[in-house]
This record gives sequence, C-alpha cells and structure tokens, in this order.
Amino acid sequence: MRRRLRGGKGEKYMDKIKMTTPLVEMDGDEMTRILWKMIKEELLTPYIDLKTEYYDLGLKHRNETDDQVTEDSAKATKKYGVAVKCATITPNAARMTEYNLKEMWKSPNGTIRAILDGTVFRTPIVVKGIEPCVKNWEKPITLARHAYGDVYKNTEIKVPCAGKAELVFTAKDGTQTRETIHEFSGPGILQGIHNTDKSVSSFAKSCFNYALDTRQDLWFATKDTISKKYDHTFKDIFQEIYDEEYKDKFEAAGIEYFYTLIDDAVARVMKARGGFIWACKNYDGDVMSDMVSSAFGSLAMMTSVLVSPDGVYEYEAAHGTVQRHYYKHLKGEETSTNSVATIFAWTGALRKRGELDGSKELMAFADKLEKATLQTIEEGKMTKDLALITSLEDVTVLNSENFIREIRNTFETL
Repeated sequence: MRRRLRGGKGEKYMDKIKMTTPLVEMDGDEMTRILWKMIKEELLTPYIDLKTEYYDLGLKHRNETDDQVTEDSAKATKKYGVAVKCATITPNAARMTEYNLKEMWKSPNGTIRAILDGTVFRTPIVVKGIEPCVKNWEKPITLARHAYGDVYKNTEIKVPCAGKAELVFTAKDGTQTRETIHEFSGPGILQGIHNTDKSVSSFAKSCFNYALDTRQDLWFATKDTISKKYDHTFKDIFQEIYDEEYKDKFEAAGIEYFYTLIDDAVARVMKARGGFIWACKNYDGDVMSDMVSSAFGSLAMMTSVLVSPDGVYEYEAAHGTVQRHYYKHLKGEETSTNSVATIFAWTGALRKRGELDGSKELMAFADKLEKATLQTIEEGKMTKDLALITSLEDVTVLNSENFIREIRNTFETL
C-alpha cells in the first residue's frame, strides 16, 4: 500500500512501513480514548502498515467481560513482548453508578503489573520553553517504582478499645512467630503490609536491566535505618543481585549503582543535574514520580513504561483519562488536551517493536515523530496547559485535534 504525502505540487508517494510482529494495543477511556483515535488516524496509519492485537480496556467493556479482557491483554503482552496502553478508569463509588458496574473492578494497571511482574519507569519529556522548577535539572530523572505490595495491598483494622495488637505468622507446619505491635490504652488504628522476596528480586532485576539498556546510573533508596527488617530486606536483595549478576556489566558500561536512605536521596536529587534512574518502593515511587513530573512541567509530559524482568514492555502515558475535558467534548465544546505523553507511548512501543524485530525503519519513524512533536511545541504551537507555563512568547494555543494535525504538518517537513 502506498501513501501520499501532503504538500501541493510537491506531493510524493511512499510505501508504508511494514511491521513483522504485532503490538498489543489496549484502548482506554474518556478523553484519552478520543485522542487515541486521532493519533492513530493522523500520525500512525498514514505512514505505518500498523499491526496490533486490539483489546478494549474501556470501563464499559471491562464490565461486560467481568474484567477478563484486562487479563487477556496482559497475557497477550507476555506473548508478543510489547504493548501500548491508553489511560483507563479505576472505578470508585461514583463510577459504579455512572457506568452501572457489576462490581468495583480493580485498577487495570495493577492487574497488568501483577501478571507481568513489572516495574514502572516514568521519565519527563524535556522540551525547550518548558523549564524545570529546579533550575539545575538539565536532563530527565527517571523514577523506577516497585509495583507490588506495601500499602497498596495492606490490611487495616480500626481498633475500638484498649487491648493488645500482635503480628502473627503461622507456618505451614503450624509453628507461629509472634511480635507485639502495640498495647492500646484506647481506640486507634492498625495497618499490616507485606512484600515477597520474589517480587523484590524482579524489581531489582528490572531496574538493573533498564539502567544497562539506557546507560544511566541507578540509585535505590529506602529507610532501612528505621525499618531494620522490611526495608533492609529490599536493600540486601538489591545488593546481592547486583554483586552476583550486574556489577561487572555496570563497570563495563561505565555506569554506577548505589544505595542511600530515602531522605538523603530526596536531598541529593534536588541538587543533581539529572540523567539517572531513581528506584523507589511502591509508595515512595508513587509520590516522587508526581513530584518530578510536576517540577519538570506537567504530568501530561511524562512517559511511563512497565518493564518485566524477562524483557516484556508495556508503554502508556503517566496521566489519567482527562475526565473534565471528556465531559466538555460530550457537550460539543472545544478542548485543548495535551496528547504528548500518549504520542510518546506509541513511539516508545513502536521503537521497541522495531528494535526487537530488527526494523530500523520503524525505529527511525518513532524518533522522527518524537522530534516533530517537540519541534511543534518549540515553534510556539501547543495546547493550553503548556501555554500557561511556557517561557516562550507569542505562542499559539491549539485545540486537541489541531495540535495533533500541526504535529503531522511538522513531521512531513522533516
């Protein structure tokens, strides 16, 4: 199939880029679902003979399939090795009513992470005219977030009265280990959290592999001085795996791994120049990734990739479904929604697919589309959220669709 490049008298025809192996495509919800369709129609299918195995992870379809579609999409990702995902709704009580749900389905991201046993890597998209709040940050800082356990799989009790709280582990042979948590003199609260050596090991290997893949230094931080068993186990597992499997590889690549306390890491990162990976436990990574993305400019300008220890990749935007803009869109009102992170989810997946399949043409396309996206912004053509924070003058604010079309115009001039 041949395509026509726009450009009046200078029109020319080129073959579409072929794909050998499909991507797993996970469609999503609300305004990001609208952008998803626009991106495919304007920026992808005119240039690529796009092959995807499609899964509809929109909340309505997840409800219809009892969320089986989410599990199926994750299993397909394990099969094909690369996926690209649109933002999806994690329902709350209001969504239960709005979508007439059978039950309050779990986070699709959480389900996919559990099946892939993956680690989430989030990196700001740096562009001229959107300056970091931390002036010495010259390169992106990538947050590696452990995606299992801790407070996200906690068990909680509201203590009603005075009494003794104990932590009890019963082995399969019936033997018990007991520790007193607290002697309550009145009402209070309890929380139990857990993790597994297997999950922490997978987290460590994903971080080490990603550092080697991107040739960046790796930091890891917990609070082992206070949590002398829980956090210290994270520290020990990281160090053991590094010493046994990765030390020589890191030295050969000229990159560094080091451990520090989480409070020290926070102080260091504020004075750093960037260009490294910062690995955090689940909650720390949740909080710090939002801090880093906001300090670099916008959550809409942050990539997110889930990487499993056996080399499976799932790319998505770091932000949500942009509910407010979707409701405006349904009323027929104009929106100016930033699609950059969703575009970069596609380019990340296409580049990785090209890398794994040996398709330099597909990799070059991904690079070119990213360049066109950033160049469009640097030329002063952007969505409203960026116009409010840019240092550029006399910028043009574009609506959602026209911004994507402007990127296509820029792409065809490169």
